[in-house]
Amino acid sequence: MSTGLAGIPLAVTPLNRKDFVSDQEVRWCPGCGDYAVLAAFQGLMPELGIKRENTVIVSGIGCSSRFPYYVDTYGMHSIHGRAPSIATGVAIARPDLAVWVMTGDGDALSIGGNHLIHALRRNVNITIMLFNNRIYGLTKGQFSPTSEAGKVTKSSPAGSVDHPFNPITLALGAEASFVARTIDSDRKHLTSVLEAAISNRGASLVEIYQNCPIFNDGAFDSLKELNSPTVMPLVHGEPITYAGGQLCVVRGADGRLAVKATSDVDPASIVVHDAHAADATLAFELSQLTDTQNLSASPIGIFRNVSRPVFDDEARRQVSMPADREAALQRLVSGPDTWTVI
Repeated sequence: MSTGLAGIPLAVTPLNRKDFVSDQEVRWCPGCGDYAVLAAFQGLMPELGIKRENTVIVSGIGCSSRFPYYVDTYGMHSIHGRAPSIATGVAIARPDLAVWVMTGDGDALSIGGNHLIHALRRNVNITIMLFNNRIYGLTKGQFSPTSEAGKVTKSSPAGSVDHPFNPITLALGAEASFVARTIDSDRKHLTSVLEAAISNRGASLVEIYQNCPIFNDGAFDSLKELNSPTVMPLVHGEPITYAGGQLCVVRGADGRLAVKATSDVDPASIVVHDAHAADATLAFELSQLTDTQNLSASPIGIFRNVSRPVFDDEARRQVSMPADREAALQRLVSGPDTWTVI
């Protein structure tokens, strides 16, 4: 039996997209970006070659969390915000599985905030697809943890006074080993990012800018224009320029990143992206150059892609400890050192 990504068994016979299409009717609102993400995912899976029975999709609650129903693999529509925790259990118990988490900005960053950051900091071998439409879609249009300040919704008629989360900044702060952002309408880029994410052994988070045509239509329109001047592409090893090369990222005199006209700077001063740097400082700084931070552009691509110890590997190693260590542990458990509870 041949194996692929991190020892996960590969299918003996070639698979195609239809193999990953379930018999369930896909039910999202017309025009929802989830359709595009689902199509890209179902198109990618046969390319990876991983057996359907070695693929698990765990979701929480929300529009995107219907995903497990629509892909013909194993899956679980689980508890609000707790998908990373359930996925952690799956990953620890079964190292031969490719474990995906489908979640949204409300599910992952509100009630599920702690579960998300701990899965990332532990570096559990799961791939998290975070659908960000900056609104609560399933519950009909309340502001979410990523809605911009001043957002007028049913639950904030005078405008939200919340400061929004930046999911990329949050993931980098938790030291996730793989962090990326992509867009639902750019299938080529979305597919390449997802392939890189599942190839990383450890916690991978992919934020997907996803349009909600009913409750937050057009939130990312400026990023979806052909050759959009507001998309700041991040490519490892390349200078960071955008808007057709007219704008670039440099480090200012104060040491901070700044956007300048390319014609006004020395080409040697343009920041070169390094997604493999062990220190996440540059990636963190780049995450701040986002449209919600009063900038007219958003970095799109892989912010960080590094290797570090994987939680489930280490947990399994402890369980299968040598006999002498097991005996030492038993002596500790049954020894004379006790506690008295008063």
